[in-house]
Amino acid sequence: MYDYEFVTIELSTWTRKPKEDYHRVIEDHARNGWRLVQVFAPAISGYGAAKFYELIFERRTI
Repeated sequence: MYDYEFVTIELSTWTRKPKEDYHRVIEDHARNGWRLVQVFAPAISGYGAAKFYELIFERRTI
């Protein structure tokens, strides 16, 4: 069995850059036993651009 955690990283409306350091989020989760499974960026804003990234982590259930 696995546990999953979903972390949303918002993107700036104008620059499309992440508002948070996603590298740090991934490293912090890895230190706590989580494994990055996927980065999901749904095209939901104007012109098909993503408004956020969703980082999906998993780890074995303890």
